[in-house]
Amino acid sequence: MFGIPGKQAVSMTPKAIKQISSLMAKDGHQGLRIGVKKGGCAGMEYTMDFVTEVDPLDEVVEDSGARVMIAPMAQMFLFGTEIDYETSLLESGFKFKNPNVSEACGCGESIKFAEQ
Repeated sequence: MFGIPGKQAVSMTPKAIKQISSLMAKDGHQGLRIGVKKGGCAGMEYTMDFVTEVDPLDEVVEDSGARVMIAPMAQMFLFGTEIDYETSLLESGFKFKNPNVSEACGCGESIKFAEQ
């Protein structure tokens, strides 16, 4: 919808591909749907849900067996984002490297997008 022909809306690192593929195979999901919603101290938060059905309005990105669907209202905010999966001593989880973010809160859970 908001993409550039021939360029995927988001990219995934090898670690993210491995984690998404593993979770898809384990639980029989069709993929990971990502989006954004109002909330948090900076104004917006990412949403992530594994889904059993692909919405026809979702932007679908597939790479090496991993499938990510971008909710329609989030497509313009997530274009160009790299999805990674990081593991540390204290936590593990998906991380977003989003060129559209202008600010993030100290806890890293909330973001603000540049004015369009």
